[in-house]
Amino acid sequence: MADISDSAARAARDLRVVFSRLRRRIREVARDADLSPSQESALTLVGKHGAATASALAAAEGVRPQSMATTLAALEQHGLVRRAPDPDDGRRQLVTLTDAGRARVEGNRQVREEWLARAFQDRYTEEERQTVLAALELMERLSRP
Repeated sequence: MADISDSAARAARDLRVVFSRLRRRIREVARDADLSPSQESALTLVGKHGAATASALAAAEGVRPQSMATTLAALEQHGLVRRAPDPDDGRRQLVTLTDAGRARVEGNRQVREEWLARAFQDRYTEEERQTVLAALELMERLSRP
């Protein structure tokens, strides 16, 4: 890292730490006692991907297909996902959210967004919020290819 400035290295390290903490805190806000973190993550993933095979979900989540199958079985028992034959390949099954699963994903998203908005409202001044917004515009560059 000889060609990387101290400020760039510090910014990278501090940003990673802060984002990790914030991500954990946001997840805690809407944590449901009846679902494990892996089940919550899979439920959110199904919501994002729409109809998908268990193997595609496992690849997206970076887990073994057997682990995803176990997780999906638990979500199915909770009535949050359903499996149906793939219309293009009857040997495969597609996983989708049930109405209850969709409501839960949307409810969790809303709870998280409301918590974050309230935290910004209560913990920061208007000037500080404007600074955060300006910093986010700069941070957007990091998300681009």
